[in-house]
Amino acid sequence: MDSQVLQYTAEIRMVDEYDIVVFGGGPTGCTAAIQAGREGARVALVEKNGMLGGTTTVASVNFPGLFHTRLGRQIIRGIGWEMIEETEARGGARLQDFSIPYEPKQHPKHHIWLNRFIYATVLDDFCLAAGVQLRLHEMPVDIRIDKESGKHIVVLAGKSGLSAVRAGKLIDATGDANVAGMMGYATEQEEHVQPGTLIYHMTGYELGQVDKAELRRLAGEALAAGTLLGTDFCNPREEPPFWRELEGAGGNRNHIAGIDGSTSEGKTQAELKGRAALLRAYKFLRTVPGCENLEIDYVASECGIRETKRVVGERRISGLQYKTGFRWPDAVCYSYYPIDIHQHDNNSIDIRPLEDGIVASVPYGALIPQGSDHLLTAGRCISGDSEAHSAYRVQASSMATGQAAGAAAALAVRQGISVREVDIGELREMLVKHGAIVPD
Repeated sequence: MDSQVLQYTAEIRMVDEYDIVVFGGGPTGCTAAIQAGREGARVALVEKNGMLGGTTTVASVNFPGLFHTRLGRQIIRGIGWEMIEETEARGGARLQDFSIPYEPKQHPKHHIWLNRFIYATVLDDFCLAAGVQLRLHEMPVDIRIDKESGKHIVVLAGKSGLSAVRAGKLIDATGDANVAGMMGYATEQEEHVQPGTLIYHMTGYELGQVDKAELRRLAGEALAAGTLLGTDFCNPREEPPFWRELEGAGGNRNHIAGIDGSTSEGKTQAELKGRAALLRAYKFLRTVPGCENLEIDYVASECGIRETKRVVGERRISGLQYKTGFRWPDAVCYSYYPIDIHQHDNNSIDIRPLEDGIVASVPYGALIPQGSDHLLTAGRCISGDSEAHSAYRVQASSMATGQAAGAAAALAVRQGISVREVDIGELREMLVKHGAIVPD
């Protein structure tokens, strides 16, 4: 069919007006919205799902990190940490002793397990307490400037159709730079992005009856026949396929490769490929002695996405600057996660921890798309190269950039200025007032 352009006119009702609209209700967007709301801004939080938490809840990556260095120094606190502490207070988190050092590349020891439901209720309550209006089950479809007010008109698609809201400042916390792209700001994307992962849990098998040699033999046959792919499981050389998944109480370590989670079409392919990979694993494992009664008792509702698009920002974080702890003059938060590159064509991971004493910083300019006066970004779509992105994309760092974006937007609204004109000293003071740790 030839490409066609459908032109139509629709009356879209203006339903509300806000100082700030935040897009994306994950840890990044929630932290941004709460920070701006606590500073008195009228804030809306637009989220496509019916539950807040994003990757933590709907993709079941419910083990955020890193808030502390390997040697126990806390480098991320603020609103994101408040949410962790409240989740623990409600019985939904396990905080370990962060003063106990771990060996390099053993950083998951400092990840924090969260109960997804309890965490989601904390996000609900924190947002509502800050006066944030939650707009769940909605997505932006168009953003334009209102010539009369100079503000943005945001057209939202929801279950009842299209509606519009007016806003002064916007924050893109979608993780995929969707809003930045919609507004025409430059973005970048690697030819081969990191693969996604579909979280699942297995039960019903007898590990003591699984023979490693037989598991290796059967997996070899399945791989040769094409009924199993090498990205469907973790495959350390010293162990047979799926052994770590079975031994690890039914957890998973798959790679869903060749996907672009920044578009609806790409995300659809991610979901289809993820479920197909899990079905291959399920069918294979039930042929293994000891796993005949294996069941999949949980699967996340979404495939977790690691990498898509990043904005081209006023500043751009390089892998070298991240690894050497370069101190940006406009630094607003720290990040400590190691370089963590999941390979696109196999199931291996390139992990390069920061050296002891090195802590990376994130500049405010990386949150600002080039030339932007009214839009900020936060989370994994801030400006940086692919190497730096592999580290700062994680939840703890995203919470920190989310809080910085929320504070900056609140200051810009209050003072009637561009987001590029926000005074770094005032921004840091506001962040510290709300418990954040900012670089000296």
